[in-house]
Amino acid sequence: MKRFVPIIGLLLCFAGCAKQSAEQGGIPVGNKYAAGFAITPTDTGTIVEVFQPYQRICVKEPLRRLGTMSTVQVGFLYAIDALDCLVAVCNPELIYTPVKGDEIDLGDSMKPSAERTLQAGLDALLAVNYGQYDNLEATRLEKLGVTTIYINEWQEGSPLARAEWIRVLGALTGRLHEADSVFHEVETKYNNLKSSISNVKSSKIMSGNNFRGTWYVPSGKNYLAYLFKDAGADYPFFDDERETSIPLAIEETLRYFHDADVWVGAGGNNMAELAEMDEKHTWFKAYQTGRVYNWRKQRKDGGANNFWERGVVHPEEMLEDVIHILNNAPDSLLHFASHLK
Repeated sequence: MKRFVPIIGLLLCFAGCAKQSAEQGGIPVGNKYAAGFAITPTDTGTIVEVFQPYQRICVKEPLRRLGTMSTVQVGFLYAIDALDCLVAVCNPELIYTPVKGDEIDLGDSMKPSAERTLQAGLDALLAVNYGQYDNLEATRLEKLGVTTIYINEWQEGSPLARAEWIRVLGALTGRLHEADSVFHEVETKYNNLKSSISNVKSSKIMSGNNFRGTWYVPSGKNYLAYLFKDAGADYPFFDDERETSIPLAIEETLRYFHDADVWVGAGGNNMAELAEMDEKHTWFKAYQTGRVYNWRKQRKDGGANNFWERGVVHPEEMLEDVIHILNNAPDSLLHFASHLK
């Protein structure tokens, strides 16, 4: 029995208002932060709408055989106790969450194996829409009979909006109540932490690394900038509304961040490696005073990093890390961040 159906007849009726809501940054009814999806329970099933690209699906019965193209999706499924639905994955070496281990390896997420995907007998493949190439791959698989559903939490700006996409996974797997419960707890902890730092002295923060002569830093609409702001940090690009990261020449980077108290999200595993990557990394106060951190505390040798799984689901733990870093708290209190030695 088919567990969901795309609703074609009603597409023209609803697509216009849904897309307009997404483009204008509106929040769909039922969501508190996320603008990229809507969930509507009906007598005949749960309607799940994803706006970029637009999809409208009626889930008649919980989906039981899912494949994933992103490790973030594994984190969402784990949080709602739905890993039993996960039967196929891309890049299994990059998954940090303890899964069953018998999942079908679909190969590289940039080009999943069509043969293995078909063999998996999926109810749906959870895809990601990072750009035109991803759309072409999804279209290729769909022509072969594989239904894809886009989980685009990365398009949201704020950490809580990203975390709220757990509701989509909950709706697809019949665990919407569990998803709402998890998200409510996350939201409560996050906002309590945010309120607790109102009287904390502000510290200047920097992020990113020098890559081939350009330093990319988060814009004010990036989730990291939201974390910095909610943690009470001083960051010069809070008001920058660009959708993408901000490219800076090294001279500009020094002008903005030479006196930053802390550096978060550095690329190296230790201070010596960071200096070897680029001598310019040593020009900043944060490097010279030893207050440099990466996001690799929960990382495996093969590259799997829980920052991209549990971190997206639990932004309150990410926020707590930034608050601890700004206050120079002991490393033992950090969840995902690691102090470079």
